[in-house]
Amino acid sequence: MFGHSLARVMSHEHEHPQAGADPCGTGVEPVPPALPGATVFRVAGMDCADEVEAVNRSLKPLAGVREVQVNLMAGTVAVSHSAELKADKVIAALGEAGLRATLATPENRPPSPAGGQRARAISVGAAGLLTGIGLALQWSKAEPDFLRLGAFSLAIVAGGWFIAPKAFGALRRRSLDMNVLMTVAVGGAMAIGQWSEGAAVVFLFALSELLEALSIARARRAIQSLMELSPETALLKEGDAFREVPVAQVKVGDVVTVKSGARVPLDGEVIAGQSAVNQAPITGESMPVEKQPGDGVFAGTINGEGSLDVRVAKPASGSTLARIIHLVSEAQSQKAPSQRFVDTFARYYTPVVFGVALLVWLGPPLLAGAAWSVWTYRALVLLVIACPCALVIATPVSIVSGLTAMARRGVLIKGGAYLEALGKLRALAVDKTGTITEGRPGVAQVVLVKAKSEEEVLRIAAGIDAHSEHPLARAVVEAAQQRNISITRATEYQARTGKGAEGEVDGHSYFVGNHRFAHELGVCSEAVERILAEIEARAQSVVVVGHRPHGGCAGEVLGVLAVGDTVRPAAAAAIRSLHEAGIRQVVMLSGDNQRTADAIAKQVGIDEAHGDLLPEQKIERVRELLRQHGQVGMIGDGVNDAPAMAAATVGIAMGAAGTDTAIETADVALMQDDLGKLAEAIHLGRRAMRIIQANIIFALAVKAVFLVLALSGHTSLWLAILADTGATLVVIANALRLLRAPSA
Repeated sequence: MFGHSLARVMSHEHEHPQAGADPCGTGVEPVPPALPGATVFRVAGMDCADEVEAVNRSLKPLAGVREVQVNLMAGTVAVSHSAELKADKVIAALGEAGLRATLATPENRPPSPAGGQRARAISVGAAGLLTGIGLALQWSKAEPDFLRLGAFSLAIVAGGWFIAPKAFGALRRRSLDMNVLMTVAVGGAMAIGQWSEGAAVVFLFALSELLEALSIARARRAIQSLMELSPETALLKEGDAFREVPVAQVKVGDVVTVKSGARVPLDGEVIAGQSAVNQAPITGESMPVEKQPGDGVFAGTINGEGSLDVRVAKPASGSTLARIIHLVSEAQSQKAPSQRFVDTFARYYTPVVFGVALLVWLGPPLLAGAAWSVWTYRALVLLVIACPCALVIATPVSIVSGLTAMARRGVLIKGGAYLEALGKLRALAVDKTGTITEGRPGVAQVVLVKAKSEEEVLRIAAGIDAHSEHPLARAVVEAAQQRNISITRATEYQARTGKGAEGEVDGHSYFVGNHRFAHELGVCSEAVERILAEIEARAQSVVVVGHRPHGGCAGEVLGVLAVGDTVRPAAAAAIRSLHEAGIRQVVMLSGDNQRTADAIAKQVGIDEAHGDLLPEQKIERVRELLRQHGQVGMIGDGVNDAPAMAAATVGIAMGAAGTDTAIETADVALMQDDLGKLAEAIHLGRRAMRIIQANIIFALAVKAVFLVLALSGHTSLWLAILADTGATLVVIANALRLLRAPSA
C-alpha cells in the first residue's frame, strides 16, 4: 500500500516492469503492470465486472500463474507467472472465455476498439430494427406468421452474437454471470412462445452493453487525455543544428529546444532563455510561472512567448508526467471499500437470485398446481432483473472519474480507497516547516525607529550582511534584492560571533545584530525594547540595524527587521477552506519550539499546535487523533514525515512535482505547494462518496421494486430489461459528473 512502508516504496523505485503499449509514441508507458515483472495483456471488450470475473476464473487455475491483476478502466490484465507459461497460452485461455486479448508491447499494438464498437453498434441497430419490424407485423396481425417469427429470430441472432459465447464460456467455468441470465431468459421466452419478449430483451440488453462500453470508453479517454499532454517528438539541439526525434530516443544530458507555444517534451533544467511556462497540466497552477536558467521544467507543460534550451534530467518513461499517468492507471487496482462490498455482494447475489428464479418456476406449479406458463414467465422476468450490472459498474466509473479530475488539477490520489478515505477525513495533522511556512527564513516586517524609509534600513543591513552566509543574513539580502534595492557591500566588515556584525556603508559606521548585541552597544531605549518584545512574542528573530557608537558619539537604532520562517500567503485561507470542507480539527505537529508553533497556529487559524516534537512523538500524536476522530490525514514533505504519514489514514505529500520520493511515498500527492488543493480533494472525496452511495441505493431500489413486480406478475421481460438498462445508464451518467471540476 502506498505510503505505508517507506523502505518498501524506496526499494521499488529501481524496479523496471515490462512496458505496456504506447499508442501515442511518447515513450510513456500508459498502463504499466501494477505487479513488478508481470506481463501485460490488453483485453478488447472488457467493459463490465463480469468480464473481470471471467478473466480471473480463466487465468488463476493455469499452471504457472502466480497472481492476476485486472484493470477494468484501463482494459488491461497484468499476469505474474513462471517462465514456463507462455503468453500465447494466456491469450488462448482468455479466448476460451470469449475475450480477445493481445500482448501489450510497442511491437504488437492492439487494434483500436472503435472497430469492435462499430460492429456492435451495427448489430444492435439491426436487432432494434428487426424487433421493430416483428412487432409491427405482430400488431398488424400480418400473414404468414413465419415472417414475424423470422424477424424476431434474426433480431435475437443480431443482438445475441456477442452475448451467447460469453454465456457458454461462463457455464464452462461453472459460473453464473449476467450473460448466462440473459441467455437463459431469452431461451425460456422462445420456449414458451414469447418471441417478441425474447427479441426485446436481446435488443435492450445489447443496447445497454453498448452504451455501457461507450461510457467506459469515455472514462478511459479521460486517462488517455493525460497521455496526450506529452509531445511525441523533441527538437534535439546538436551544436548549432536542430533535429526532430521521438522523445523515447532523447537521453539524459541531451539538450532540447522548446519553441514558444510548444509543450515541454521532457523533465529538465533550463540552461538558456527565459519564458513564462503554463504548469497547469502538472501542478494545477492557474498562472504561468517564469522560468530562467537554473529552473526546472516538467514534461507536458506549455511554453509561453520565449524560447528555452532545456538539459534533459529524466528519460520520457521517468518524467513526472509519466509517473502521474502510471499511478492514475494503476490506481484502479486499489479498490475502494464500497467497490469491494459491491463485488462481494454481486458474487453471491446473482446465484441466489438464480436459485430463487428456479423456486418461482417450479414451486407454485408443483405445490399448488399453478399454470406453468405463468410462473415460467415470472421466473424469466426474475432472471432479467437479477442482472447486477448497474450495481457493479457504478463504483469503478465514479472512482476513475474522480481520480482523473483531480490529476488534471494537480492532485495525485493513489487509488479509490484513498479517494473514499479523503471523503471520510475528520481531522488533519500538518507539519509546520514547508507546509504552513515557506521552510526558509524571510524578512516579515521592517519597523522604522530613526530611519526615514524601509529601503534605507534594508540597504544598510544588506550591505553588511552581504559578507555573511548566515541564514538570517541571506534572508536580509534577498529581501533587499526583491525590492530592487541597490546594495553597496560594506567596508571594514567585522563579524561579532553570536551577536551580529559591523561595517562601513557610504563612509558611515553601522551595525546589524541581535537583541543582546543592541544591549551591549547601549542603544536599546524603552521604545526599542517594546518593539523587540512584540516581535519576539511572535517567535520571530530580531535584526537590529543602527549607527555604531564611535569616537564618543552615541549610537542609535535606525530600524528593526523581523525575520522568521514566513507563513505561506494562502495558508490562512487554506485552513479556512479545510474547515469548510468538514475537517473538525487541524493540528500542527512541529519540531520547532512551542512558542513558535503557537504563534504560527494562531496566525493561520490552526486549532491546536504541538511543538518540540521528535519524529516518534509525531506518530503518537497522529495515533491520538485517530483514537479521537477515527479518520485522520497527515500532510508533510513526503520524506521526513513519512513515519507519521504512514500512521495516518491518508498520508499527503505537498509540493511533489518533480520529487520522485514524495510522489511514491504518499497516498495523496499535491503537485503544487498549495494547501488549498487538499480542500478541493476532500470536497471531491465527499462528493464521490455521495455519488457512489446514491448509485448503490438507486440500483438496489430498482432491483427491489422489480423483484416485487415480477413476483406479483405486474411487469414483463422487456420492461425489466428496460429498467435495468435505464438504471445502468443513470448510474454511469451520475458517476461521470465527477469528471467536471470539483466543487463544494
